Amino acid sequence: MPGPERNAFALLTGCRDEPILGRLFQSLGEPIVNIRPIRAARLAAAAVACVLLSLSAATAATAAPAAIASLGDLDTQARAKTRATARVPLAPATSDALRGTETFEPAGSGRVPNYLRALAVKPSVVKPFAHLIRTFTYEGTLSPALKLAMATRIAQVNRSAYATAHLVRLLKNTGPDGEALLARLRANQLDQLAPADRLALRWAELQTQDIHGMTDEEFRQLRGYYSDSEVVELTFTVCFFNYFSRMVEGLGLPVEPWVLDATAKPAAAPAWTRDRLPARVALISDAEIDGSSAALRAARQPVAGNAGLGIGMANSQRAMMRVPALAAAWRDFGAANGTSQIGRDILLQISFAVSMVNGCRYCTIHQVVGLRRIGVDATKLLAMEKDDSALTPREKTAVLFARKLTSTPAAVTDADYAPVRKEFGEQGALEVVLQTCNFAFMNRFTDGLHLPSEDEAIKIYREVYGREGLRRQ
Repeated sequence: MPGPERNAFALLTGCRDEPILGRLFQSLGEPIVNIRPIRAARLAAAAVACVLLSLSAATAATAAPAAIASLGDLDTQARAKTRATARVPLAPATSDALRGTETFEPAGSGRVPNYLRALAVKPSVVKPFAHLIRTFTYEGTLSPALKLAMATRIAQVNRSAYATAHLVRLLKNTGPDGEALLARLRANQLDQLAPADRLALRWAELQTQDIHGMTDEEFRQLRGYYSDSEVVELTFTVCFFNYFSRMVEGLGLPVEPWVLDATAKPAAAPAWTRDRLPARVALISDAEIDGSSAALRAARQPVAGNAGLGIGMANSQRAMMRVPALAAAWRDFGAANGTSQIGRDILLQISFAVSMVNGCRYCTIHQVVGLRRIGVDATKLLAMEKDDSALTPREKTAVLFARKLTSTPAAVTDADYAPVRKEFGEQGALEVVLQTCNFAFMNRFTDGLHLPSEDEAIKIYREVYGREGLRRQ
């Protein structure tokens, strides 16, 4: 950042931290994904973001990324985990909730993964999640082999033996491309991949370690190989498999023996062919037109009571519509969650806590909007920015677990999960896990793509925190 601009920006925001000032200054540029944004009050957003980033800076500055686990080590751990006991009841594979569910297994095999059996605690989400994971793996325009290689790298970073066992198996099943990518992952030779593949895996690794992990220079290189729609699909992949690895680790799922049995192969992967002569710009597809129109109609419908955020179609939705099939699967899974047993207040406290841990500007602003809409006092919100003293015991139980699952998913223990289950019950504890995973997803999507906040969201945030910022001016 040039000196005069840096000084003026520091005076405006009250921020003196050089790395933070640099990141904030960059964030005021055009959004990475070329969507039609709602006009944002950018300087007000900068003052808000300076506070958020300052809070996370001390931790980020002292905590170097943990070493990435090797596939060999994770395979050994996976074999030991076949004897583990899940933290949630696992429904029988023949239960009604699982009947007719999409899986990666051949019809009639009788093999149902434990992640679906665990979700049967809340039956309404089983089939939408099964459709979600299959859609994110096989739909879209990018190679399933590349997306599964990214997913495997994410599982390595998160040290998830369960996720790695499943993903390596699916990656092998994609054929020669998958085998070649897997060989490089095993040897930790990602620098020897073709540039487009190397940058995609780099995006997955860095955005898993830190939602602001990739530099603008590296991102410019990534965009040299991928269109806007493809960048969104790459980002969807990063987001979803960060969700997945946290979900399975949070629930302490045992690895199914058949996943490690080389003779128990998945169903054949759908055929995929590369377009050898792609257009130089991304063409808007019929699915994008139809999906965007439907999403806009839904966003314009009035929302009863204090549900929703009251800001119309969020910029996150606008970006997601670049890949309609994936956006629809994600939206349908969210809708399937229905009414929460733990309550909207707890859900928002979890998403606020996760967004603060990750330093996500966009999502933190949205959670403040949601909390204000359900009547949380501004005094409490000011206190929550500093510590947990204003939280109720019930809120604190959920928040403490969510923070640990966010930061170190593979380190979550039965002792961490027990108070959550005691406070919220089986389904409620599952909802705490899923909400934490939701914002592992959303934080990476929104701040990873530098999406601008909407005017109405910034306005409400300023009503809570703006006076303090204005005094700094």
